[in-house]
Amino acid sequence: MDPKVFVLFALVATAFGDHPPAGYSLPQPAPSPSYGAPQVPAKYDFDWAVNDAASNNDFGHQESRDGDFTQGSYYVLLPDGRTQRVTYNVDGDSGFVAEVTYEGEARPSYGPAPSPQPSYAPPPPSPAYGGN
Repeated sequence: MDPKVFVLFALVATAFGDHPPAGYSLPQPAPSPSYGAPQVPAKYDFDWAVNDAASNNDFGHQESRDGDFTQGSYYVLLPDGRTQRVTYNVDGDSGFVAEVTYEGEARPSYGPAPSPQPSYAPPPPSPAYGGN
């Protein structure tokens, strides 16, 4: 092959090898889909409580939010008779700010807690199948 023809082919291949043909454009990414209505700031209030004297359970939680500001509290009756209450707020990116307080006076416990007793039963006897 004539060296001039080889150089000519090399130049043509270099000129057209890295570029798309005329009139061709690369595909563009699809736009992000829209999921429903535009986002609105969060706004809610809730409150719940449990007070069961038979099991000595008394606890609850209250919270409200308006946009980036959230405030609330939760409480629990402790085994020593005091109520622990946590009051908190969050304002935007400021983080969770909490204050912990105790209501009432601690009562001493009366004796050690009972030790757990096993609550299983032995397995039933195996059935006897007829034999010789």
